Amino acid sequence: MKKMVVIGLDCAEPSLVFDQFADLMPNTQALMKRGVYGPMRSTDPPITVPAWTSMMTSKDPGQLGVYGFRNRADYTYKGLFFANDEYIKEKRVWNYLSRARLSSFVLSVPQTYPPKPLRGVLAACFLTPSKEVQWTQPKEAAAEIDALADGDYIIDVKDFRTDNKDWLLQQIYLMTERRFKVFREMVRRGEHDFYMMVEMGVDRIHHAFWRYHDKNHRLYEKGHKYEFAIRDYYQYLDARIGELLQVIDDETAVMIVSDHGAKTMVGAICINEWLMSKGYLALAEQPATPMSLKTKMIDWSKTSVWGEGGYYSRIFFNVKGREPEGIIDPADYDAFRDKVQADFEAITDENGRNIGTVVLRPEKIYHTVNGIAPDLIVYFGNLDWRSAAQIGTGKIHIYENDTGPDDANHAQHGIVILALPGGQQPPQRDGYSIFGVAPTILDFLGVEIPSDMIGTSFLK
Repeated sequence: MKKMVVIGLDCAEPSLVFDQFADLMPNTQALMKRGVYGPMRSTDPPITVPAWTSMMTSKDPGQLGVYGFRNRADYTYKGLFFANDEYIKEKRVWNYLSRARLSSFVLSVPQTYPPKPLRGVLAACFLTPSKEVQWTQPKEAAAEIDALADGDYIIDVKDFRTDNKDWLLQQIYLMTERRFKVFREMVRRGEHDFYMMVEMGVDRIHHAFWRYHDKNHRLYEKGHKYEFAIRDYYQYLDARIGELLQVIDDETAVMIVSDHGAKTMVGAICINEWLMSKGYLALAEQPATPMSLKTKMIDWSKTSVWGEGGYYSRIFFNVKGREPEGIIDPADYDAFRDKVQADFEAITDENGRNIGTVVLRPEKIYHTVNGIAPDLIVYFGNLDWRSAAQIGTGKIHIYENDTGPDDANHAQHGIVILALPGGQQPPQRDGYSIFGVAPTILDFLGVEIPSDMIGTSFLK
């Protein structure tokens, strides 16, 4: 009977898997030789939430109504909410499989907390506040998963933005070891039709150790004790993948995917400092020390735009009749947005060189726009720079991350590797899209692909 195993590696970078570390990853290379592979275009924005949910639903962020980890609930000036699985209304792959009476084992796929019922077993993701709450479906599965993980399954590394790098490395390896141990045993038992896990260690090690790996990073030091931390971890991952492959039978397809890639972070643009410098944002009171912007600090009578921080920036306009104290006339909205976009695209570094900022409009890039979308989505330097929400710095360019140590930004392409059983060869494609993963899984397992999925099966 056909089965499929999907190994998710959050943030796995194509240039490392397919090129730089290829010779150190023989098990991954063997899968590539058996099937097809390539860079896979992520969502806009290329961020864990909502990218994994887009992958599993074949719906874009606009259709999901989720534009990042934090989203506006309404047009008031209240803070943003974290988008967990309560806000996802679209069906994922395992929901369609359940309806077709096929069983799934789903391990820590992002945005699956709180866990929802399915035919099979699901262990929730890093959005789980603690293991004191229900983190598996069914509830009793938690004890078995913990038992398989030497008594304590680690959902994510706590406090991964730390300067204690030795401790962090130890925790990343421990988390990865236990996750693969659980997943390997469940695959070996063969009780389900579909198996999927997502390992967060790749993302955590990139953000913490990229400066030691990338010779182009401004803080790179040749010969540093952590110079090969990322390389060694990829090699370790490949060994765990090899152990997993040993328990996979000849009728099972294997896919390795990542939701986005990684690249050097040059620095950060203090979005709200920049908006103040351009006259778009005014504060009721200047902070005495650097701090994140709080909406209660804003003088709304003089503010037309404010922004949020992150690996990209979400830009919100203060529109009459939409926001409580809006000042932008709706009749002027389009012209005003053109002007703001042009100003963003003209941003330079400290030496006056244009950094190549990319500005996206939700209605232009999504099939539909649900929920409260940003008025603009901004990639500073095409994701070479992150967005810092800090105010009170007196600076537009900063080089220390405002939310803790972080060396890497997200890149727009992740990876896909697909190996079919029995020597079958999937068709080679010119390019792969994250929206094609869900249709591929359903297609291989013989389940009808819903007509509203926007991606195309990689088997077609």
